[in-house]
Amino acid sequence: MTYFVPRFPKALAARFPVAVSAEVRYYSRMRFIGSVIEKLQRHPKRIVFPEGTEPRVLQAARQFFSLRLGVPILLGDRTKIKNAAERLNVSLEGIRIINPAESEDLGNFAARFERLRRSKGIQLEEARDAMTKVNYYGAMMVAMHQADGLVSGTNEISGGVLRPLFQIMKVAPRRTTASSAMIMEVEDTRFGQDGVIFMADCGVIPDPDVEQLSDIAFSTAELAHHLYGLRPRVALLSFSTHGSASHPSIGKVKAATALAEKKAKDAGLQADFDGELQLDAAIIPEIANRKLPDSKVAGKANVLVFPDLNSGNIGSKLVQHFARANAYGQIMLGLDRPAADVSRGSSAHDILGVAAIIGVQSIAYANLYPEEGLHLPGDKQG
Repeated sequence: MTYFVPRFPKALAARFPVAVSAEVRYYSRMRFIGSVIEKLQRHPKRIVFPEGTEPRVLQAARQFFSLRLGVPILLGDRTKIKNAAERLNVSLEGIRIINPAESEDLGNFAARFERLRRSKGIQLEEARDAMTKVNYYGAMMVAMHQADGLVSGTNEISGGVLRPLFQIMKVAPRRTTASSAMIMEVEDTRFGQDGVIFMADCGVIPDPDVEQLSDIAFSTAELAHHLYGLRPRVALLSFSTHGSASHPSIGKVKAATALAEKKAKDAGLQADFDGELQLDAAIIPEIANRKLPDSKVAGKANVLVFPDLNSGNIGSKLVQHFARANAYGQIMLGLDRPAADVSRGSSAHDILGVAAIIGVQSIAYANLYPEEGLHLPGDKQG
């Protein structure tokens, strides 16, 4: 298989040798993230990284700028960030640094957050204190359109990342569910779409009901189509394949499959849905041919939807570590603005890939979520 590698002008190559070598490495190893990078180079974006002193984040931010993907924004104490960068021998050229505690926007952000949370009894001083915290400040930056997306989580539990997002960004208009997706690249291109598999929900909703599960399936199909231009083939997973077992949870998966299919049809999204399916029936053609020879999804699914968070989180980590897959996520779905909650085990390569995905997601975010970002946090809506 051949890969397209952009030609760099000699002057640019001399100035940014790391960018040239990194570009070749990304394009030659895995096609998916290479295509994402290529798209973002044509439409550079501003991505905020709240964990500005973390070595992996510094390395990812350096590569983000060197690859001409846009402007990385690091949050935190300026002196500590500079010292951390010096220890790593990482240049901060082209990287913005903002200390929330010293920001000229702190007062405005605090006032807006106080209005958002007034019904919960928060006072202005508490709101100001919250806005000095990097994840809250970063979420407000994205909600205020001062950045195009947020990537955090390398040193924070999921609640510490998700709480500010849900309190400030909220769920997108016309959506009822915020969830997340993982994107896996495996070397065996027989699986998914040339080795690319979208998995959800692996990080947010512990036990989704029928409505939520259908939203997860539909939103992940949208993401797959938007990022990769593929026709989503969505398998809603279970321990049963079309009635091979009986349990109330199977009924939930069946109902969610039908509802997701309706949502896709109403939205004009060309996608195929099937469920309930066992995993082997969803991804292995030989087994699918024996069990469901007429299915448009079985044996060739490129989107896998898990029935609950236990199976989703465990399943995604099994693929990541046993198959040594490149794992990008959690990509947030259904939020008013683009964001991601990465794993604390993420490498600089993983963080860069997620940042590139969030950047591409933001290019046409309004197509995914009409009316997104129209109301700024704390504004009166009438």
